Amino acid sequence: MQFETELRFQVPAQSREAIRRALATPSARTLRLRASYFDTPDRRLAAAGLSLRLRREGDRWVQTLKGPAAGTLHRTEHEVPVEGRRAAPVLDLARHAGSAAAAALAVAIGDGADSLRVAFETDVRRTHRVVRSAGAVVDVAFDVGELIAGARRRPLCELEFELLRGPVDGLLALAARWADRHRLWLDVRSKAERGDRLARGVDAGPAVPATRPALGPDMGGDAALRAIVGSCLAQILPNAADVAAGVGSAEHLHQLRVGLRRARCALRLFGSWSAAADAAWSAALASLFAGLGSARDRDVLAESVLPELRRAGAPLAELPAAAGAADPGDALRSVGCSRLLLDLVGFAQGAVAPDPAAPAPPGVKLLVRAPLRRLRRQLKADAAAFADMDDLQRHRVRRRLKRFRYGLEFASSLHAPGDVKRCLARAQAAQEVLGRYNDLTIAAQMFQALAAQDPRAWFAVGWLRARSEHLVPEAARALRRLAKAPAVGRRRG
Repeated sequence: MQFETELRFQVPAQSREAIRRALATPSARTLRLRASYFDTPDRRLAAAGLSLRLRREGDRWVQTLKGPAAGTLHRTEHEVPVEGRRAAPVLDLARHAGSAAAAALAVAIGDGADSLRVAFETDVRRTHRVVRSAGAVVDVAFDVGELIAGARRRPLCELEFELLRGPVDGLLALAARWADRHRLWLDVRSKAERGDRLARGVDAGPAVPATRPALGPDMGGDAALRAIVGSCLAQILPNAADVAAGVGSAEHLHQLRVGLRRARCALRLFGSWSAAADAAWSAALASLFAGLGSARDRDVLAESVLPELRRAGAPLAELPAAAGAADPGDALRSVGCSRLLLDLVGFAQGAVAPDPAAPAPPGVKLLVRAPLRRLRRQLKADAAAFADMDDLQRHRVRRRLKRFRYGLEFASSLHAPGDVKRCLARAQAAQEVLGRYNDLTIAAQMFQALAAQDPRAWFAVGWLRARSEHLVPEAARALRRLAKAPAVGRRRG
């Protein structure tokens, strides 16, 4: 097998017995899986997104090489049964010669093949059975066990859905039903990734920033929107997994919210390009984003605004602990979030075959022009009126500016790099000033609410309001500079 198509979910404790009962059919099989994962001391395979393992599956041994993930669902995989051995075999890279992942392995490992050693291990009891769903044949596997790296151990309890044959839609539909019924939450972290972290003694990987989709000028609108949503998911899913697992940092939460905002922006600007895009997704993304907002606001204040207040000599430069503050992980582990993410994954991975009888649709380069020009005109008008706006109106300008910036980033591969770079630089400069204004405004509102119980908060209110008003002329200038930037959209040279 040269690739695998699968989805992985974490199983909450209260659902584990129900999962066991759901899999307890005459066709189900249970076996013990004990695997050793190999890497060089400097983690060359992990850095390249590769995993290499020897695993005992009941009475047989299998050596497996997995390549980097291709989107959320797909990954190259090459499995080689090691025949006639009851004792642990010796790792042999030649077993993967000619496979799709072998070239990537050769590049990653370089001259380090002789330094390969066991980085970590897994010991899992797997119960699985084959299920049919909408024309697809899917292996449903419940893994319970642990990751082992020297003296470190971490429990494992996850449910995997692997497509054996048939359409991906059948896999997604089956996973969605089980996720709804058993309150599963989507987790894109592989066992190899989690084991590598355990071996290094860290809980989470680095927060994942945004990436730009590679759009071709002749690409149709439907395919372009799916590619854009896929690029948003590449940022959303790994950050969401760490936050949902309770190991994410403030930066993971920030990057997650950026990804959600980008996805909502893409659907708002370009949702009409695809009949398969569901209008309800934008509202669901907005709700999830809002549910994660209060924690992020307090993180920003703690990191930037409150230290400035202390340096200014404020008699009160602390906010009270948030009573009953929501855990952002709760929202990410919810049934609604799992369903939303699965819907977006299905959309991003799907495709619509062109109708040969229909006229050729306009290319994405033409489609993207109108919404970006409209936003640019609005921002030009905002620059002229910014000084006379109230906080709410300025907040709307900030949101409009973000839509313009994200829209330009999504379309960046369609235009001359120099034009995009210059316009993005001015958009980012304006966004930084407006972001700073927004942080100060939110802090002033929080301290003003606190002043009814503690008059010392009024110093902070006055100081924060003065600082924010000082930024108004600077924000207006930054918006004017953006309006004067050379138009993006000239033919690439």
